[in-house]
Amino acid sequence: MSIAVKRVYEPPAKSDGYRVLIDRLWPRGLKKDEVPLDLWAKELAPSTALRQWFGHDPARWEGFRQRYAGELDKRAEHWRPLAERAAKHPVTLLYGARDEEHNNAVVMKAYLENWLRTHGPR
Repeated sequence: MSIAVKRVYEPPAKSDGYRVLIDRLWPRGLKKDEVPLDLWAKELAPSTALRQWFGHDPARWEGFRQRYAGELDKRAEHWRPLAERAAKHPVTLLYGARDEEHNNAVVMKAYLENWLRTHGPR
């Protein structure tokens, strides 16, 4: 199992494998044809209401993690193929936030790794 997290502004690496942007909004200052990625998975991003509530405030991190996991529980048809790919091949989750510790990609990585540990790939 190989799931990495990386800011979309960082240069790609061969070790990235399958690169997936999991933000609902396109990252500021980047043109779509300048970003090497395999998938822009808007449907895996936190809802607009949750994103606005969180506002990248570390004081709301625990609440964000729990609420986002709840949203992901309802979107298995979108994240399960990604988890199954990560069980066999490297996957890099891309995000645009400045905070490298408190962002949706960190939550998604933990969520996918937990699911793979408890359920295994199919």
